[in-house]
Amino acid sequence: MELRVVLIVPVHLQIGALENGQLPRNYECFKYLHLGIMLPIKRKSLPEIAKAVSINSVQSLHHFLANSDWSVDQLKQKRLKKLKKALDGNKITVIIDETGDRKKGKKTDYVARQYLGSVGKVDNGIVSVNAYGVYLDITFPLVLRVFKPKGTLKEGDKYKTKIELASEIITELVEEGFQIELVLADS
Repeated sequence: MELRVVLIVPVHLQIGALENGQLPRNYECFKYLHLGIMLPIKRKSLPEIAKAVSINSVQSLHHFLANSDWSVDQLKQKRLKKLKKALDGNKITVIIDETGDRKKGKKTDYVARQYLGSVGKVDNGIVSVNAYGVYLDITFPLVLRVFKPKGTLKEGDKYKTKIELASEIITELVEEGFQIELVLADS
């Protein structure tokens, strides 16, 4: 079986190709950011990613994330559509898992003192509920939701338990047309 890796480039980056055939600097930031996320580095912060991929200035990565005019939802929908097409109607196993990462400071939304599985204790951090698909021993990310602790809710937010978030994720995947054979989760 041949395994292909597909890097989905936002449309505005594809359209913005320069006359000499090179994609704009945003594409470079997109590429380096994703490469850094996949590298086995201890911290996945922008300064650490920049250092790992040999970028002199972390600001280019920051500006790419903070100021790009892309839609996260549209990019997710394109990615899910391509995954569904590649699966060609085959059933998948869905793994639901929560991930907690330490986070210092108070500027990031939804950071609170809560249980972080990655450190095995209560600490200051952010938690997400994630769904991964498994097909023919290949694991791939599907959907995630950020857990919003009660003390961090913003206007318009509604508190949802991690189980409610997992249920929403499964419902979304079924509505998107994924054929789910089995759902695995821990408590």
